[in-house]
Amino acid sequence: MSEKLQRAREFELQEIGRIPEGQKPDFHFCSPTGWINDPNGFSSFREEYHLFFQYHPYSVQWGPMHWGHAKTKDFISWELLPCALAPDEEFDAMGCFSGSALEWEGRQYLMYTGVKEIPGPDGKPVVRQTQCMADGDGVNYEKWKCNPVIEADCLPAGSFPEDFRDPKIWKEEDGFYAVVGSRSRDTSGQIAMFRSKDMREWELVSVLDRSENRFGKMWECPDFFPLDGRQVLIASPQTMEAEGLEFHNGNGTIYLVGSYDPETHEFRRIVPEARAIDYGLDFYAPQTLLTPDGRRVMIGWMKSWDNDLTPEGFSWCGFMTIPRELHLKGDKLYQLPVRELESYYGKVVETGPVAVEGGSFVYGRDPLPVSGEDKGMEIPGIRGRQFDMTVRVKAGDYRRFEIDLAADDSHKTMLYYEPGSSALTFDRTWSGGQTRDSVSSRSCYVDSRGGGIELRIVMDRYGVEVFVNGGEQAMSCLTYADEKADRIRFGSQGRAEFEAVWRELRR
Repeated sequence: MSEKLQRAREFELQEIGRIPEGQKPDFHFCSPTGWINDPNGFSSFREEYHLFFQYHPYSVQWGPMHWGHAKTKDFISWELLPCALAPDEEFDAMGCFSGSALEWEGRQYLMYTGVKEIPGPDGKPVVRQTQCMADGDGVNYEKWKCNPVIEADCLPAGSFPEDFRDPKIWKEEDGFYAVVGSRSRDTSGQIAMFRSKDMREWELVSVLDRSENRFGKMWECPDFFPLDGRQVLIASPQTMEAEGLEFHNGNGTIYLVGSYDPETHEFRRIVPEARAIDYGLDFYAPQTLLTPDGRRVMIGWMKSWDNDLTPEGFSWCGFMTIPRELHLKGDKLYQLPVRELESYYGKVVETGPVAVEGGSFVYGRDPLPVSGEDKGMEIPGIRGRQFDMTVRVKAGDYRRFEIDLAADDSHKTMLYYEPGSSALTFDRTWSGGQTRDSVSSRSCYVDSRGGGIELRIVMDRYGVEVFVNGGEQAMSCLTYADEKADRIRFGSQGRAEFEAVWRELRR
């Protein structure tokens, strides 16, 4: 074991014990200490699920990338394992960037991007990204002496060697395959596919798809998998431009649905347009695995590169979404929390039909909070910061239906739906707990259904995941409101009828 890896392992063990009990969410995987971003190596090994992750244990800011490591039997309760990789070789001296993992003949194989500097033509250092391998027993891993196994000169002519990263590896009958994100000669993203017989020598077999400057620039963190009779390609584009409510500026996520010919390695889109995977404020770099019972499960980083909401004094930063089961209905991706979450249900409160009219909607126009009944309806037993709640609103002529989460007398985190525009909005502007001015609201269009809508809301202290109409859309958002703010309120402009089922989440 290298000195750098040993140091990281000792540091994380030391620092974990200093984090106050109850500060972290209980049902989402969180950073052990320091900073995490992309999920890596989300895979099965020896009848358990493993998650690796981009990791800088020494601060709550991005730094030289390590691979942290955890495992679970049910996607909800995670066991932390020792740090798996540190940047301790010439080929990854600037960081062990994102990648993936697979099980083969009793060993666990990791494929990751090693980042290094080399002298450029003018003598100045330039960055190079290459794909590297390591294997191990589920705890300790050895980097291969033949690294790197794929270099950028394997890409089509004109590709950018400094942007070549995030391999996703899997096994087919005729060998091993990997998709890797890179940039083409027109400076936009492309997904290259490679094949190998032994994971040591790789050949380029196709470029699956290209951005062509249509959906952002560099495409990071690709994944490629069959689902319900189709083939799905997902990626996380950088420098996206906003398009209506489908895409927002900056770093986004997309999926493409198509067909795949395993003989020619050609991917053909069924729908020309890409769609967003998640419409929330905090979601990036998703990765999937296939469970032994045939489910395609996805996990994502529940944070944004563009907004840092980490509270002062926290020694950890970042967590993941609850893993989600994926399905295609037609050409549309549906996602819902893994069914294992139901094992953590405690008390259940069901409302039956309820009518509401009135509530506080002055935030944004009037800086003064309102009081009394104008704040909306509270229902006995429905409150808290750790729950799984389903709300079904009937079609009607109301103008807006609002659910306030993490509310107290002067703060609230809003989720509201306006059937006139078919827009659902998450807004944390008045949630409290924010020390910087940042993007605080995001909206998406949903199927209007005459004003009827179903919202499943999973909240775990600081994280809110919303699933619309049975998983047709998802929104992942953070809110670092004071944990004492635990009220849930319902309000409406015009008369709205709804039913709610609130399920406590508890260990």
